[in-house]
Amino acid sequence: MVNNPLLPPYDTPFSTLPFDQIETEHFLPAIEALAKQTREEVDAIGKNTAPANFENTLEALEKSGEHLGIVSGALFNLNSAETSPQLQEVTQKAAPLLTALQNDIRLNPDLFARIQSVVEQPQDGLNPEQQTLLQKEYKAFVRNGALLNDSQKEQLRDIDQQLAQLSLQFGEHVLEDTNAFSLLLTKKEEVAGLPESALTMAKQRAEADGEKGWKFTLDYPSYVPFMTYADHRGLRKKMSLAFGQRGFQDNANNNESIVLEIVRLRHERAQLLGYASHAAFVLEERMAKDESTVQTFLNDLAQKAMPKAQQEWEEMEAYGKKYIDGDSLQKWDTAYLAEKIKQERFAFDEEALKPYFALPQVIEGLFEVVHRLFGLRFIARNDIAVYHPDVVAYEVQKEGNFYAVLYTDFHPRKGKRNGAWMTSYRAQDASTRPHVSIVCNFSPPTQDQPALLTFNEVTTLFHEFGHALHGMLANTHYAALSGTSVSWDFVELPSQLLENWCYEPEALQLFAHHYETGEALPSHFIEKIKRLGQFQQGLQTLRQISFGVLDLSWHNSESHSITAVKNHEIEVIKAFQFTDDQAENCMSTSFSHIFQGGYAAGYYSYKWAEVLDADAFELFKEKGVFDTVTANDLVTHVLSKGGTEDPMTLYQRFRGKAPQPDALLKRSGLMITP
Repeated sequence: MVNNPLLPPYDTPFSTLPFDQIETEHFLPAIEALAKQTREEVDAIGKNTAPANFENTLEALEKSGEHLGIVSGALFNLNSAETSPQLQEVTQKAAPLLTALQNDIRLNPDLFARIQSVVEQPQDGLNPEQQTLLQKEYKAFVRNGALLNDSQKEQLRDIDQQLAQLSLQFGEHVLEDTNAFSLLLTKKEEVAGLPESALTMAKQRAEADGEKGWKFTLDYPSYVPFMTYADHRGLRKKMSLAFGQRGFQDNANNNESIVLEIVRLRHERAQLLGYASHAAFVLEERMAKDESTVQTFLNDLAQKAMPKAQQEWEEMEAYGKKYIDGDSLQKWDTAYLAEKIKQERFAFDEEALKPYFALPQVIEGLFEVVHRLFGLRFIARNDIAVYHPDVVAYEVQKEGNFYAVLYTDFHPRKGKRNGAWMTSYRAQDASTRPHVSIVCNFSPPTQDQPALLTFNEVTTLFHEFGHALHGMLANTHYAALSGTSVSWDFVELPSQLLENWCYEPEALQLFAHHYETGEALPSHFIEKIKRLGQFQQGLQTLRQISFGVLDLSWHNSESHSITAVKNHEIEVIKAFQFTDDQAENCMSTSFSHIFQGGYAAGYYSYKWAEVLDADAFELFKEKGVFDTVTANDLVTHVLSKGGTEDPMTLYQRFRGKAPQPDALLKRSGLMITP
């Protein structure tokens, strides 16, 4: 342990993690030692004989376990971004240890008694952030069983241990099924329609595995182009079914029983704490407050989207007659036909855009957008250790001073899960600036050209960077309230808001240049991009709503009685589906957002936050997309404040009024006009 590089302090630039020294075997001993230290710190707070007050109880508790949070956060982050069988084994062992510690803290009667004592005292001397921390900690204890009897507390401990392990197993199964499938093609007619960039990437993947031909996988940069462009319908079907089978096959990675057990345990836990359902438990602490509000929100949005979606589907069917030989459309046809419609209606080919979106210049353009808005500068630092050669570390400066560390990790690999996310390696507080990371799975560079992004990948980059800004611009006193530590249906506001700049000519001109000729993105492309913002928004909105409704159905008061994952899923989402169900497929068994991530009973928050972001961007459009006064107001009232106050209060301070859905409906082309 003396030589364990994970144990702070770190003799590194800005106290960054020494990734170049860390080995897998370092994690478990470090976590065990730091968990012991944290338990001692917490016990000391609970046994303090001095009268309880905010400083010796709440502030002391908030600082406890700081180093453990850094090390355990590194473990779980790497398990998503750079995992291995050995790291997964360590994570499986560490998860129950950390869950047990968390339960020991939340169920510590001496500690809770002191917190209760502070809650009962006059709070006139506490500022709003301190009052929020006090109420948040008190609720956290109550919501984690502090008011239960001893028998119930033990039951809660057992449930939490099981849930921690089941969630990890769920994610590992999805990753293993994703990595297990590949499609090796050797005939030109099998890859007809695919753009040269997709073929080059597939050829390099085959060569890396010692094979000839073109190899396609279920990683998004490989899967999405195949489903969008491949003329061979039978092969699109094969890829689509393989993607939909993840976690739903007759193998060791089947997640059906895990889904049912997670749902049952979440329901049991909620009822143990006095809630009707897991959704009721979760939503109590969200902007929406209750399930009825969410259901009404989703139903109203679905009602507004359905006419447009029906019209869009009829157009798809018309195109299907032209390209699918009269057969009924299936889910492996939708992306393909949507691309055909785009090409014909807009004379728009996504591939024609990609040369204008080389990843290095998009990153530089994004940095410039952020500099103009928020005054941040990004300086690559080769002396900051990273966990993989693909990762780049930046020093973030504001007004010439160090302000944050940013890690970027952009390309897929075997040890990295699909998708895109932002995470933190060190939280911000009064004495520490944050270390944040964005992780994506963009098409990698080839031997002949840099990584060229689709426009969807460009918006994904801006989205995740919006989350990163929420972390980097945080300026609170307490880490527990900093950055993205906000209500889950508020956390997507900064990320979705930043996406809007991808559609603005003033921003595009900063980075949308042909990587070979330097030619700026032609104005007719920019106009088409803006029009494409409304393309098939009816269908896309229904798709997102179906995910939100499915999520709620897994966590409502009746969820514990579900006995068949597939049958339940079919029944819930059929009202939003235009294609036939496929018996071999099931979405829930790979729905990592709700069974591995933090979106359980919260997937609706993507659409909820779209209402906020569209409403907020209206102000930028009114004042100017690079208006620094508006940007400063956004930092002052939202980005710097984290979870220090009620999110609606923060939003209304920035916007001057409550959010309205009209801006979203107008932006999406769903506004009903007389």
